[in-house]
Amino acid sequence: MSVGLRVYSYAACSTCRKALRWLQEQGLDAEVIDITLHPPSLEELRRALAQLERRRLFNTSGVSYRALGSSVVKAMDDEAALAALASDGKLIKRPFLISASGTVLTGFDPQQWQTLLRPEAPAAP
Repeated sequence: MSVGLRVYSYAACSTCRKALRWLQEQGLDAEVIDITLHPPSLEELRRALAQLERRRLFNTSGVSYRALGSSVVKAMDDEAALAALASDGKLIKRPFLISASGTVLTGFDPQQWQTLLRPEAPAAP
């Protein structure tokens, strides 16, 4: 079943692999994009920022984030933060999912994904 999903993912990320496996188990098709080669656009990141706290957009445990420094990131205004995210996909918390309705999720929480993508299905225990 296709629901118009776009998932920015990284092949070396175990959480991304779990999320993609979950989508497959649910019978949900998604366009999978390598976040390191093709990060989300500024427009997609702006949409995400409008829905999520700014800190939820950053992969704070990643090498790119540590190299940049949390104090630098905190000092950035939103436009500078979005530009940094758009230029380095490894800065972005992943997986980064955009639903057909435009809802954005970062990270993989099976219950949250279930609620958004399969609201009619019973929640897994």
